[in-house]
Amino acid sequence: MRKGRKPDELRPVSITPAVAKFAAGSARIELGDTHVFCTASLSDGVPGWLRGSGRGWLTAEYSMLPGATPSRTAREAVRGKQSGRTMEIQRLIGRSLRGVMDLGIIGERTIAVDCDCLQADGGTRTASITGAYVAVYQVALKIKDLLGLHELPLFDSIAAVSAGFVEGEHRLDLDYEEDSAAEVDLNAVITGDGRLVEVQATAEGEPYSRAALDAMLDLVSAGAKTLAVAQAAACAELEQA
Repeated sequence: MRKGRKPDELRPVSITPAVAKFAAGSARIELGDTHVFCTASLSDGVPGWLRGSGRGWLTAEYSMLPGATPSRTAREAVRGKQSGRTMEIQRLIGRSLRGVMDLGIIGERTIAVDCDCLQADGGTRTASITGAYVAVYQVALKIKDLLGLHELPLFDSIAAVSAGFVEGEHRLDLDYEEDSAAEVDLNAVITGDGRLVEVQATAEGEPYSRAALDAMLDLVSAGAKTLAVAQAAACAELEQA
């Protein structure tokens, strides 16, 4: 637990772009011992309720691979249905990425994002959003060329990170042990310019104060800035390729 990290310190982060040969966009993110493989595909057409609107769509799917945790996680396809947790996470990923994507200028096309958790040690949903942005950025570069746009169809970057109150202190970027022991845990999705897309903050026991919420928001805001730097470096590699 924490393993020498300061309360306001992220786990080591690495984002490798363009890791899938056939996907329109891809990235692998490693946040400590949490590793997520993210791809983004581009196809013509949109859901029926958007047909004729001229607007595009972005959707997301998330999965935990069987060997990602100490005890094997059964494939949901075998069980025949997705868990509530899976549906919640993939909706969060989609909402987050749509928050910075200009879907009005890409035409009736769909970007499908897939986040597969290869190894889980806490923060898989936040890592998925952070890594998926780089995959979507690669797709945005291709859309820009395809449509002859002057700018990318992205308003801003987007990253996500957790925080919590553990063992009497507020901490950034909880690993699994910390998350399991947290009295309060929070996940935040934040744009590159510091705006909030979503905040999920839950007390596991006693209610928390407004001051505690502010302290955790300060932590995740600083953490998101660090993640944005890592994203920018990965995106710069894509532009130079």
